[in-house]
Amino acid sequence: MPALIRENRNFRLLMSGAGVSNLSDGIGALAFPWMATLITTDPRALAIVAFATRLPWFLWSLPVGVWTDRADRQKMMVRADLARMALAMAVVALIVAGPRDGGQVAWMIGGLAALAFLMGTAEVFRDNAAQTALPSVVPKDRLEEANGQIWSVEQVMGQFIGPPLAGFLIAVAAPAPFLFEALGFALAAFAVWAIAFPARGALVPRRGFWTEMNAGWTWIREHKVILQLALILGGLNAAHMAGFTILVLFSQEVLGLGAVGHGMLLTAGAAGGVAGGLLCPWVAKRLGASRSLWVALALMPLPFLGLYFTSQVWVAVVLLFLETFVAVLWNVVTVSFRQRVIPDALLGRVNSIYRFFGWGMMPLGALAGGWIMALAEPSMGREDALRLVFLLCAGLFAALFLYGLARLRLPKGAAG
Repeated sequence: MPALIRENRNFRLLMSGAGVSNLSDGIGALAFPWMATLITTDPRALAIVAFATRLPWFLWSLPVGVWTDRADRQKMMVRADLARMALAMAVVALIVAGPRDGGQVAWMIGGLAALAFLMGTAEVFRDNAAQTALPSVVPKDRLEEANGQIWSVEQVMGQFIGPPLAGFLIAVAAPAPFLFEALGFALAAFAVWAIAFPARGALVPRRGFWTEMNAGWTWIREHKVILQLALILGGLNAAHMAGFTILVLFSQEVLGLGAVGHGMLLTAGAAGGVAGGLLCPWVAKRLGASRSLWVALALMPLPFLGLYFTSQVWVAVVLLFLETFVAVLWNVVTVSFRQRVIPDALLGRVNSIYRFFGWGMMPLGALAGGWIMALAEPSMGREDALRLVFLLCAGLFAALFLYGLARLRLPKGAAG
């Protein structure tokens, strides 16, 4: 057992809560789009569900930052997980009560999208509070180690265990994965509730919502490297979501996989995230922060370029392994850098601005993936239209690598 986990009870509980919460997220990551394909195979409908899931990051990232700095972060995480538990149960009710005949497709997709939006809203609150809470329980000189271990646990639970478990549960009964999702959120809430957070320093007196928000914006303007990272992340996430939105159709129609097989595909790919969480802190210290990010950006076009060409399951496994590995390398370096340099009193607001730019592009990427495929399908055919999305994603990743190589420079010592 790593020393940080063994020695630090609060970190152990925080990581446990993150792991169980991400197990539920991983179940939902497969169950929501797969449930949508049981209703309709129209890529635009899948895009709407994916858009609704990620839209909260665009709408709420900024105000959540102010609320996080004002509020008790522990209570915010607990309440968000309990809200997601209730919403997962509402999905169960929708599936049990809702008809799925041809005339009710719009009603079912609309209900699924609405619940996905509400769960995404709670996720914004939970994740922003969790990321700003980590420096309160871990020394700053161990943030890379802590983030690496959390990312490994999140990858194992959210992508290594969650998706195949969801696939098996769907094979049993359509509502089953959402029941397990609700249970996971309840356990996550309990783990966070049990943490003994140290008392926070004196909070800056409230000066009005927009005044406080502007303080975070002023700080990020004065630290342009944070803004650069946020803008690059926005492009990366848009490209990822465009491809990931139609990946379920690629699994079904090109690779010939069922729900269990698709879950195993995601799990095999997620092994790259586990490896990344364990190795990336070492890589970052050896290469330095800037070189680590350049390497990550250089490798990011390859997975989607490979998916454009392949029809083999084993090749897709290798490509998804690579994608998650380099994504974790990017995240370990950038998250640790932000946690180290942003003052605690501003951490929630600056993180929220960062995520507004970085994560706010995800719903647009999700919409783009489904609609590009739908628009190209009449002239190109369904499979070529699907592959076109992967090719365009690879092109955007390549452009972001060139931008990062030319402009992105982190301070020396940024990797700890």
